[in-house]
Amino acid sequence: MKLLSWNVNGLRARMESQVLPLLQEEKPDLLLLQETKAEEHQVPALFLSELGYRSWWHPALRPGYSGVATFSRIAPVSVECGIGVPDIDCEGRVLTLNFANGIAVVNAYFPNSQRGLLRLDHKIYFLDKILRYLQKKREEGYSVVIGGDFNIAHREIDLRNPRQNMENAGFLPEERSWIDRFIAAGFVDTFRIFCPDGGHYTWWSYRPGVRQRNIGWRIDYFFVDASLAGKVSAAGILSHIAGSDHCPVSLEVAPPRAELSSVPSEDPPVASPDED
Repeated sequence: MKLLSWNVNGLRARMESQVLPLLQEEKPDLLLLQETKAEEHQVPALFLSELGYRSWWHPALRPGYSGVATFSRIAPVSVECGIGVPDIDCEGRVLTLNFANGIAVVNAYFPNSQRGLLRLDHKIYFLDKILRYLQKKREEGYSVVIGGDFNIAHREIDLRNPRQNMENAGFLPEERSWIDRFIAAGFVDTFRIFCPDGGHYTWWSYRPGVRQRNIGWRIDYFFVDASLAGKVSAAGILSHIAGSDHCPVSLEVAPPRAELSSVPSEDPPVASPDED
């Protein structure tokens, strides 16, 4: 089961020139997209169907803002839009595909605390709510894969200039300690299974020369719960893929595939989960 995740920072600008070539070249089973800033009817579906993919969407209520979409060539048994929290779900930040082999693939776009930390309280609220949601998925019997833009660099090796960013959004003690709690709750940073070193980033400023000099942050992740950690065969960063200020991240995991099937013509049930 091969997965890619990419914050595209505007899907309409990248669909034909970058996303479709990525699908053709990498052939993932699932592609998780964040910050789509689009609705399904604004993106041609013909090209996806020709490549064997179906798409599921969770746009924000506010046009041109946030939004996530998942392209899959494996049939989910059900789809969940959001986490059951209206003041989070209205921003289109979480989309879950549940599969017959017991895997729940969660596509997530975490809020940015923003300059001046104007949305820090909202982000902490989001962090608490999504952890509760993921724990609930495990209680339902699913093994969880979560990929996306977390907008958090966990450790000092996850950004080029940690000392200069100690008080900046994305590297605050409150944000970093949440990832510590997330890991303590039984989730594994898959990239760190294979690479303990620094210097590997997934986001760079658009300022001239920053990406070329690799002055970046690692804020895009694939985490799996402990039940899948031993089945992860690869995880990486596709830093050569340009276009967005983020690059894609990848994951290969080997869950049972006996009950997986190609995407059918009919849609699976789509629901909005209830909050605990």
